Amino acid sequence: MTEWLEVVSHLLVVAGALFFVTGSLGFIRFPDVFTRLHALTKADNLGLGLLCSGLALQADGLAEAAKIMLIWLLVLLASGIGATLVASTAAACGIRPWQNRTGASREAQQEPQE
Repeated sequence: MTEWLEVVSHLLVVAGALFFVTGSLGFIRFPDVFTRLHALTKADNLGLGLLCSGLALQADGLAEAAKIMLIWLLVLLASGIGATLVASTAAACGIRPWQNRTGASREAQQEPQE
């Protein structure tokens, strides 16, 4: 493997790890199940994609690289289905999405006067 390809591979793996950390922080910090799902599915899928791309560049052959990318595609499919099921179940149980009321203007919060 050439040296520049190895550097790109390592950068992709590090970037993927940073997206994993960002998704995990979003899971901890966000207020409700819907925003937590968004953080996990988006950031972790992108992180896994970058990680798999970096590992595919280090693979010995095309077959190994294709298997690594197939893993990413299968996880993309499974996480989308899993997030949809969790969100549907939360909605069916009556859990409503969190709404930030502090950012609204005073006029929007007051009742209209007649």
